[in-house]
Amino acid sequence: MSDTVKPQTVADKLNSAMIHLLRRASREDRATGIGRAQLSALSVLVFGGDTTLGGLADAEHVRPPTMTKIVSALEHGGLVRKEPSPHDRRSVRLSATPAGRRLMQAARRRRIEALAARLEGLSQRDLDTLDRAASLIEDAAG
Repeated sequence: MSDTVKPQTVADKLNSAMIHLLRRASREDRATGIGRAQLSALSVLVFGGDTTLGGLADAEHVRPPTMTKIVSALEHGGLVRKEPSPHDRRSVRLSATPAGRRLMQAARRRRIEALAARLEGLSQRDLDTLDRAASLIEDAAG
């Protein structure tokens, strides 16, 4: 008879696994030619949709002046555009440009391919288990 697994034990293992996976995945991000902070902000815009500078700063857990620098670099690179907000002339809407979307999609594809390559040697049973685990993690994160 096995011991009952506690949520704390699973959370500890998941935390460690996620950190290792993200570190490995971030190696693929170097090919984008932009830094982690810029890539993360661009990801919010591509996968989360248009937002304000303040909204993006909140999403990335940085102060607005820090986000201003990040967005300026992305804008200079042609990856993000600023447009006046239709609801508040003091506010600016940020959106990813087509080039920004392509860069982010390519980065995502590289990450997925790298991870898939690491999973290649697993049995179908293990892949099914990981698939179920990924669904559970998504539900818990939601």
